[in-house]
Amino acid sequence: MSPRPRTVDDVAIVMAASRVIARLGPKRVTLADIGREIGLSPAALVQRFGSKRGLLLAMSRQAVASVDGCFAAVRVAHPSPLDAFVAAALEMTRYVQTPQEVANHLSYLQQDLSDPEFYELMRESSQRIEAGYRRLLDEAVASGALVRCDTARLARAVGALAGGSLLGWAVARKGTAESWVRRDLEMLLDPYRKPFTRARRVTRPRSRS
Repeated sequence: MSPRPRTVDDVAIVMAASRVIARLGPKRVTLADIGREIGLSPAALVQRFGSKRGLLLAMSRQAVASVDGCFAAVRVAHPSPLDAFVAAALEMTRYVQTPQEVANHLSYLQQDLSDPEFYELMRESSQRIEAGYRRLLDEAVASGALVRCDTARLARAVGALAGGSLLGWAVARKGTAESWVRRDLEMLLDPYRKPFTRARRVTRPRSRS
């Protein structure tokens, strides 16, 4: 007999796991929680991934594999490399709607930093993200939107700012995560903008605080 076809692929399961972990955190979440989200039994998830840890590792591997594709999609969506860069730097805000979700992501970060297998995946993801930022910054400099600068250092600074700003939003709890991080990002980028791009930049309406 041939094996029964899988009705749900691994990518869909991992995406469901990401949604549940954002709501519950990696420590509280169970295979039953993830199974309810995707319509599979915990036993089916164990058969597919071996354990909850195996599923979380699969989620981290998929996150690493998706980085370059995300940057490519953002670039296609924005004719301006600088606009694409800003969109890429704000990408993480799409995945947090509440301060509690930020806390849950921080709990996952704790796991990434303390577990060697998760750490290696997190490090590769971080390196790919920083390289993606630098490519877009290099394009922005070449296009004349930014002054000549050390794009490697600026890419690293943006990565640090984006994460720290998101945490600041979770503490302040004013407006949306996207508007909060955007405001800090624009502050960092403004000194590097060519005068004409600085004058032409459209200011997004500020959220009420």
